[in-house]
Amino acid sequence: MELSEHLDPSVLDVIQSEVEQTLLGGPRRYTREQVAELAGVPLERAQRLWVSMGFAIDADPDAAMFTDADAAALRGLVGFVDSGALAPDAAVAATRALGQSMSRLAEWQVAVLNSHLADELAATHRDGGAVDEQALRDAVGALTSDLLPAVEALQSYVWRRHLAAATSRRSGNVGENTTHRTLVVGFADMVGYTSLTRRIRVDELSSLLEDFESQTTSVITQGGGWVIKTVGDEVMFAAEHASDAARIALGLQEAAHAHPEQPDLRVGLALGPVLVRFGDLFGEAVNIAARLTSAARPGTVLVDAELSAALVDDSDVHLRSLRPLRVRGYSRLRAFALRPGRGRDAS
Repeated sequence: MELSEHLDPSVLDVIQSEVEQTLLGGPRRYTREQVAELAGVPLERAQRLWVSMGFAIDADPDAAMFTDADAAALRGLVGFVDSGALAPDAAVAATRALGQSMSRLAEWQVAVLNSHLADELAATHRDGGAVDEQALRDAVGALTSDLLPAVEALQSYVWRRHLAAATSRRSGNVGENTTHRTLVVGFADMVGYTSLTRRIRVDELSSLLEDFESQTTSVITQGGGWVIKTVGDEVMFAAEHASDAARIALGLQEAAHAHPEQPDLRVGLALGPVLVRFGDLFGEAVNIAARLTSAARPGTVLVDAELSAALVDDSDVHLRSLRPLRVRGYSRLRAFALRPGRGRDAS
């Protein structure tokens, strides 16, 4: 049930304004020049940071877009940079990365909020009469006042736990430049995903993706690795140690085989130096892992020569050399098929 179909547009505007003020901590009262002056930041710098966070700037320079909270946040961000905690040339990239992450999270949270509001609308409209607009406004206020603190607390908790986990992974790198690291990079993707999406309903697709993300995240984190990102039918992950990465890859295939109703997986791994940039990874190892994943047969794991050499004495895995692969960017890419070894079978 759509709110816009049953409510006067003016009522919707009022409800939206109430939600916005709750979320923003107050009404929009400042133009771009005013908020920059209030924060003590040059206008050009303020606008650059604002856009990098993913927010549009109104074409009208006299439009009241900003709140007191915006001014405080801008002042705090610039103070953080100017204190030396973050390099000036990294500030825009950092806010861009944060903005992109928060944008995805916000889209999901708004979908949850809309679901609650749709239930409330259905309840007030169940008898076929007019929508109780005041009851709906009260429900919106209750949801935002109750949900916002809970969501903020949850976000803070998850962030702190991930910060602790990342710190633990890098405990031996104190004082080192951890933007350049040697890691095992892996990809796992579902076979036949594109054609499958044409044959199943949207709710079935949602369930499929939820199962895929849940299973892969569990295997990766339990195996000592971490998820870099998921993009539809593919998950990208990393691990510090070759043995952990190999066990994760085999574990992903085992989990997929345990659910024959789901698509098979292809997995590719590569070991090498990477650039770590705002949680994402870049470099040749990333490219090789992606090419190996695309070349792998359904239900198999392919690794590159560097990772194969690092696993040569690991009895838990078995490696079989394959013919050099001709893939995009590489005319003769050495590849090895990874399978469980005698030590793994014995356990």
